[in-house]
Amino acid sequence: MGKYFVTPASRQTNCGRFQATFAVQRTQKNSSYCRVFRFDQTFASTEAAKIYAVTQGWVHALQCLD
Repeated sequence: MGKYFVTPASRQTNCGRFQATFAVQRTQKNSSYCRVFRFDQTFASTEAAKIYAVTQGWVHALQCLD
């Protein structure tokens, strides 16, 4: 993603499903940027949650480039 780093993650909920999370990080000269996004939607597997997280992270990073 160029100057942006997208880090996907997931966590298991109390009901046994998984929530998606991603962090977008950017460092440029003397400044840095990091935002963490969490979603309410749950998924049956950790892999599905991470795929959703990284896809949403890429979309967000591309919007930041505009």
